[in-house]
Amino acid sequence: MNNALRITASAAALAATFGTAYGVGRSVDPLVAAEDRPAQQHGGHGGGEEGGAKPAADHAPGGLQISVGGYTLDLATPTVRAGARTEIRFAVKDDSGRKVTAYQREHGKELHFILASTDLTQYRHLHPVRAADGTWSTPVDLPEAGGYRVFADFTPAAAGAGNLTLGADLAVSGAYRPAALPAPGTTAEVDGYRVALGGELRAGRSGQLKLSVSRNGRPVTDLQPYLGAYGHLVALRSGDLAYLHVHPNEGGPGPEVSFTATAPSAGTYRLFLDFKHEGKVRTAAFTVRVAEPGNDDGGHREGGAGAPAGHAH
Repeated sequence: MNNALRITASAAALAATFGTAYGVGRSVDPLVAAEDRPAQQHGGHGGGEEGGAKPAADHAPGGLQISVGGYTLDLATPTVRAGARTEIRFAVKDDSGRKVTAYQREHGKELHFILASTDLTQYRHLHPVRAADGTWSTPVDLPEAGGYRVFADFTPAAAGAGNLTLGADLAVSGAYRPAALPAPGTTAEVDGYRVALGGELRAGRSGQLKLSVSRNGRPVTDLQPYLGAYGHLVALRSGDLAYLHVHPNEGGPGPEVSFTATAPSAGTYRLFLDFKHEGKVRTAAFTVRVAEPGNDDGGHREGGAGAPAGHAH
């Protein structure tokens, strides 16, 4: 694209045409809960397959709808400007239109707020602050213009409510140039750390992903707890940015961190691993291509693990 596109509040849909172009951003999460401890008996948001059986519906992708199960994500800040520090405000409303003020804590937080550009050059895992009236807010500074998707991952405290992920569009105004999908690979480099991806993400079937962290050629064996585990993984599907629940398994402080996940369909997925070491959270990203169910060697032709592709940042 030789000429930059001007993105305005009404142009978020235009950015979706570039939804298959991917890159990697860095997570911004200055707040880490004091109660964060390694998860020993439970899985990811809403529970893991190793810590307790979950129904198949748990594996349905989230974030594609703004309203699910009587709850709606009300994004009060649908437009921000690139390069300007802005406060994003939103609320979760129930079927009566009232703001939800009571949540179950998952991984030390009442709500996880994920933000990603449609080309995935930008990624943020944020933990906003909730006011007494149920309004959430968080500061954000996005350097690149374009269409974005925000995800609210939470479990209401209401009886019978399960874990939900609601999504909404965010437009960031400014000059927009989409990025290209990183080339296939099985490693990612971030701040001098090398993360290797193994295992397999499969369509319609549970699979295990294994990520090993090293630095200067030596395994990192003293990872620190982050969000109740030694790593946190988010998966987004190419094109529609469907959000997948990825469950951390039991394990020690490195060098390997494992996760259990099920892809809802064949296609291309972007994986973002947050890990904490020496007091700082870093993010490694991979692109994974998942074969059609029954095509066991489809993903392996691209290098195993459903064709992961790392990207240095």
